[in-house]
Amino acid sequence: MFLRRHERSKDGKDHAYWSLVETVRTPDGPRQRTLCYLGELNDSAQARWLKTIEVFNGQGESRQLKLFPSDIEPPEDDATVARVRLDKVRLERPRRFGDCCLGLELWKRRELDRFWEPLLDRTDDPADVPGSRVAALLAVNRRCAPGSELAIEERWYPSTALDDLLGIEEGKINDTRLYRCLDRRLPHKTKLERHLSARYGELFQAEFDVLLYDLTSRYVEGAAEKDPMMQRG
Repeated sequence: MFLRRHERSKDGKDHAYWSLVETVRTPDGPRQRTLCYLGELNDSAQARWLKTIEVFNGQGESRQLKLFPSDIEPPEDDATVARVRLDKVRLERPRRFGDCCLGLELWKRRELDRFWEPLLDRTDDPADVPGSRVAALLAVNRRCAPGSELAIEERWYPSTALDDLLGIEEGKINDTRLYRCLDRRLPHKTKLERHLSARYGELFQAEFDVLLYDLTSRYVEGAAEKDPMMQRG
């Protein structure tokens, strides 16, 4: 595919507009087929259309490549040509990314990564997974898909991109590690309340108090007349 320039004169002025075309093989030989008309393009718009694909190597460098239809042989001496068989391309291991990335960004905006690192990450005895990253994982789960720690391990976490976002090696997250992180965070509850209150005030110029609490509900079927603690369900 490539851009074709068309010129015409109107009201005494020369105008140039563009179309996107591709080369196709016909019984009469190669022909060019118009895919769509793009109208008049400025320099930046033209540059965006010319930018067809970029490939990055392991060093993060990029170079411009060209796209050719599968039935057209590209020049043999052109090193910028990449052959891609679209009929062989398949999607493997799709993972949730957007909501997890947003949840992690909110975690960082509250500076909770800086708050938990000195409290949960031991420099004298480093763990396989730093506690501050496990805490971030738990917080993102509560925002995106609240569930039990076992559900996080078995279903939710493997379906997300948090292993890459948090830099956690495969097979390092289990319900025991998640529960242990919850236990280690509990003694710092008061410090966390103060941090969140101060950080919220910095972000929104607001003054208020933060109270973190656990609400355990007891529900029974029936009137529950024998236990006044259960009268309201």
